[in-house]
Amino acid sequence: MAAMERESIRVTRSVSIPLSEIGFRYSRSSGPGGQHAQKSETRVEALFDVEESSSLTDRQKHRVIRKAGPVLRAIAQDERSQARNRELATERIADALREALRVERRRVPTKPSKAAVERRLEQKRRRSQTKRLRHRPGD
Repeated sequence: MAAMERESIRVTRSVSIPLSEIGFRYSRSSGPGGQHAQKSETRVEALFDVEESSSLTDRQKHRVIRKAGPVLRAIAQDERSQARNRELATERIADALREALRVERRRVPTKPSKAAVERRLEQKRRRSQTKRLRHRPGD
């Protein structure tokens, strides 16, 4: 079961991408870490080519390219383990893809009710009256 889940990544309810469509590059991590960091290639760069993907429809590809570009790239060097950094990079690719696939809802223009307009105008009248009463009679 665990092997089946790792073969593809669920991005949205209707979109999942196979792990085979994500390319990985490994290199040495920067920053502190002593001998372990200088000897191990724990930094992971995940690349997802949107145009070459067979799991996205043409419409989805167009939306992702417009919002995020033709290649999604995520880097992870947070952990000491290459496997964990690979998971993190994969999650970041999925998050970027999810964000790019999100469809903005069209705003439905509304107008305030007649009662709301009346309340606002009445408050303005009261406030105006309060300020008018602060002036001296001769002003």
